[in-house]
Amino acid sequence: MKRILVSIITFSIFIIKLSAQFHQEPLPYEFGALEPFIDKETMEIHYTKHHAGYIKNLNDALKSANQSEITDLDAIFEHISQFNTTIRNNAGGHYNHTFFWNILTPKIDGTPAPQLLQAIEKTYGSMADFKILFLKEGMKIFGSGWLWLVVTPDKNVVITTTRNQDNPLMADATIKGVPILAIDSWEHAYYLKYQNRRTDYLEAIWHVINWEKVSELYLDAITQ
Repeated sequence: MKRILVSIITFSIFIIKLSAQFHQEPLPYEFGALEPFIDKETMEIHYTKHHAGYIKNLNDALKSANQSEITDLDAIFEHISQFNTTIRNNAGGHYNHTFFWNILTPKIDGTPAPQLLQAIEKTYGSMADFKILFLKEGMKIFGSGWLWLVVTPDKNVVITTTRNQDNPLMADATIKGVPILAIDSWEHAYYLKYQNRRTDYLEAIWHVINWEKVSELYLDAITQ
């Protein structure tokens, strides 16, 4: 009986995922894998509550707007002005967090690929100078927002920031580009461990940046 019940629950979850426009991909590591730089409890709440909430709200908002045929976030971002604020915020929240999880890694203190390092040095002088400026830009964000490194249409790397759950793929972004690095600077990204010490959070997160993934994104972006 227990085995039958588990099978029914598993099948029900599968059907729910099929019926939903957007769903949450598994986290690519354990909740506690980024310790001590990002604590387990923060990661669990961030992933299971905040990110999951964005997806549910996005699916609900699209259904309410009779736009259930949309299954591509890029289609939303390219025509962002045509969507209401609820869809905008939750589509951005879903994309941004999915991106964020995938550019973090338990393999601490990696380094960029030579091509990416050369691009960073060309624009910012050195990796050390780049990190200093990145931190400064992150500290300028008032309230919720994101800190990005993007590849612009002219194939340069540029630091930019967005408010709330906006991102550089949105048609009305101040600086548009292909994201290759993102850091969530919102409050829930650095509680419970950092307790509003944003500088400490922004300095610590460098230890768990997945430079292999960031470099891969960079190489893909410059060949598009």
